[in-house]
Amino acid sequence: MKYTHLFSPIPFNGIMLKNRIIAAPISDEYEEKAKGGAALVVCGHSIVEYGRSSFASGYEQSAFFKYEVEKTQQKIRTCHKAGARASIELFHAGLYARTLPDTFAWGPCAFVREDGVEVRALDEESMTKVIELYANEAKNAKDLGFDAIFLHFGHGWLPAQFLSPLYNHRTDEFGGCIENRAKFPLMILKRIREVVGSTYPIEMRISGEECVPGSIKFEDTLSFILMAEPYIDSVQISAGLDINYEGNTRCASTNLVEHMPNLHWAKEVKKHVKKINVSMVGAIMGPDEAEEILAKGYVDTVAFGRSFNADPDWPNKAKEGREEDIRPCLRCNQCYHITTYRRNVGCSVNPRYHNEKIIEKEVTPTNNPKKVVVVGAGPAGMMCAITASKRGHQVVLLEKNSEVGGALNLIAKEHYKADVARYLQYLKTQLAKSEVVTRLNYNATPEKIKEMQPDALVLALGGEPVVLPIEGVHLPHVMTYEQAIMNPESVGNHPLIIGGGTIGLELAIEFNEIHGKDVTIVELTDKLAAQGNMLYRIALRQKYESLKNPLKIHCESKATKITKESVVLQSKDGSIKEVYADTVILCTGVKSKRDIIHEFYGITCETYEIGDVIRPRLIQEATFEGYGVGETI
Repeated sequence: MKYTHLFSPIPFNGIMLKNRIIAAPISDEYEEKAKGGAALVVCGHSIVEYGRSSFASGYEQSAFFKYEVEKTQQKIRTCHKAGARASIELFHAGLYARTLPDTFAWGPCAFVREDGVEVRALDEESMTKVIELYANEAKNAKDLGFDAIFLHFGHGWLPAQFLSPLYNHRTDEFGGCIENRAKFPLMILKRIREVVGSTYPIEMRISGEECVPGSIKFEDTLSFILMAEPYIDSVQISAGLDINYEGNTRCASTNLVEHMPNLHWAKEVKKHVKKINVSMVGAIMGPDEAEEILAKGYVDTVAFGRSFNADPDWPNKAKEGREEDIRPCLRCNQCYHITTYRRNVGCSVNPRYHNEKIIEKEVTPTNNPKKVVVVGAGPAGMMCAITASKRGHQVVLLEKNSEVGGALNLIAKEHYKADVARYLQYLKTQLAKSEVVTRLNYNATPEKIKEMQPDALVLALGGEPVVLPIEGVHLPHVMTYEQAIMNPESVGNHPLIIGGGTIGLELAIEFNEIHGKDVTIVELTDKLAAQGNMLYRIALRQKYESLKNPLKIHCESKATKITKESVVLQSKDGSIKEVYADTVILCTGVKSKRDIIHEFYGITCETYEIGDVIRPRLIQEATFEGYGVGETI
């Protein structure tokens, strides 16, 4: 076996985990994660206190409430059936809780939230009540049959609120130094251990740092872990905050930071603890990375959140030596409900995630094989062709260029798009393994397709860059974003980027940080990267604000004229300024090829459109539509 450390067993206070893989409680899809080969599955969460500990609703009930407990028991049985151990997260949101009407939330300090909810400071009597509520939930979990419990002491929830000076401004014995700030969280841990006994596994998640000004530093986090060690069996190192979105970009890191950004904290914890396991969560992107940090003794177990949204079969594929078949997470955060304000939750590479009611886990073989022609081998077209072929159709994939991949070939060349490059390679691998007939350098005219006599035709023609009618736009030093990405050496030292969408801003950051160029960016609206989801926009802003050489940003400005050495800008108030530029890069969007689509209709009555040919969209939508149509034909 290639990944001997990853798939070696490990004792966990009385139970044995079959491998070192833990499925974090990021979603309720515990069944697929258990079947996918994880040793321990954290099956969602249970709130500690009704009415003032849920982050979702004041009316949320405990998982052990009499009308919820049967569903909770099914989680345990589902995991055990698949050979996995079952755990459950015990959770209290503290000052961030969604409360019942006309009531209050708990926190380390008293104040009134922006939404008008009163936050009351826990006194010692109230602390005792909350501690007993924690203990009761832990006892319920053990009694019902969970193999372990998972205590969320990170990401800015109640225990972390006491630990962090960002929230804890108390002047009594529960505030000030870390020893005081740790008292209430330690009281929770001590009582839970008393209730569940010495041989019941307890894991605690904590943020190495919260990554916003004024918050807890790692030295204090480490001190608390050492204080907590007598009461726990494993500590999982995460980072950041949840409701505080500035810290959430580290809780759910984007492609703008390195893989495994929490590893340096986990390694340091491992050096200091004496008897507990150390686990780490956060952007462990593939089995090679997981194997390396386990083999080097940096951690004892590895935990996966978004990676298992992308592919819950990740462990089984790694164990079977099929790592090339693992769908790689892009760290786009589309799976995170807050990023899209719940309007477009899904996974960029796994069409089934969050669509389990309409997308089956396995492709259904067809009883009516057809000849299917797919025009365009971008992500939508490739996914459609692969899926239709799995169904048993005879599929021909036509691509005008010399390689498949479409826009992904371009995106994958950007510095911060290594995860997209992995997805592109995944698609190419799956296409090569399929029975799809791929024809490259093929100009798919309606006449040629008619000659093929397809039963079904799928149009995945993609989009093309928009070139605005700006005076001077055809000068030799003006280029599209495609040309800039493909030929970075042709970009001068003082480029000006017209268009501050995600492509324009990402290019600006890359040319500034990686190539050392003095970059100006011009955006017509008042918002940069408007197409990006909320957390990604914050991460981009944090990134460009951290640059040593700041970007020159002109929002609410319009480029009216390009000369050999400058660009003339007109601001919203009508004022005019001239900005020096030795290169001009057009990042003014992508348009669909609607003008030619109608020519392909009438060849067959079964004609579909997918991807950017409908309108420019995300990889997520291209993947979903490609898979969906491939499964439908």
